[in-house]
Amino acid sequence: MSLPAVEVSQTPEEKFREFLSSRSKPQRYTEQQRDLVNHIFSHHDHFDTEQLIDDLRDAKLRVSRATVYRTLTKLVDAGLLRRLEIGSRTFYEHDYGYPQHDHLVCERCHKMIEFQNPAIEALLRETAAANLFQMNGHSLIIRGICQECNKARSAKRRHDLI
Repeated sequence: MSLPAVEVSQTPEEKFREFLSSRSKPQRYTEQQRDLVNHIFSHHDHFDTEQLIDDLRDAKLRVSRATVYRTLTKLVDAGLLRRLEIGSRTFYEHDYGYPQHDHLVCERCHKMIEFQNPAIEALLRETAAANLFQMNGHSLIIRGICQECNKARSAKRRHDLI
């Protein structure tokens, strides 16, 4: 299921430029950073750093590995990307311009399924309020086996019984 984008007042590039210039020690916005931001926000995918580096190379964009790592951290700090820790891997996804949502992660094929559930959102808000806690967001990752992997597993079991 694809979630609808949220209307925003600035492009990701404008928001990142603003973030860099508003720091206690303003930083310049480089051509490599621009290429990286535009590439990341040109489509919505979950990705890890190595996948991103491969994608940049395939797109013939010259962005150094060090710039990728530094800029990913800055994009998270700027509220443009969200970091997801799944097992021993770190994935990134759009945070800016994308609604709050949760994930189902298949432990076999590693597919990530995004979903929204108003009942979960309400329960989290209730829990936060009951504890006098101001919630800014959350990250819920449910691990299991996706439908395709379950089908493949049950087909293999039937085949093994023959």
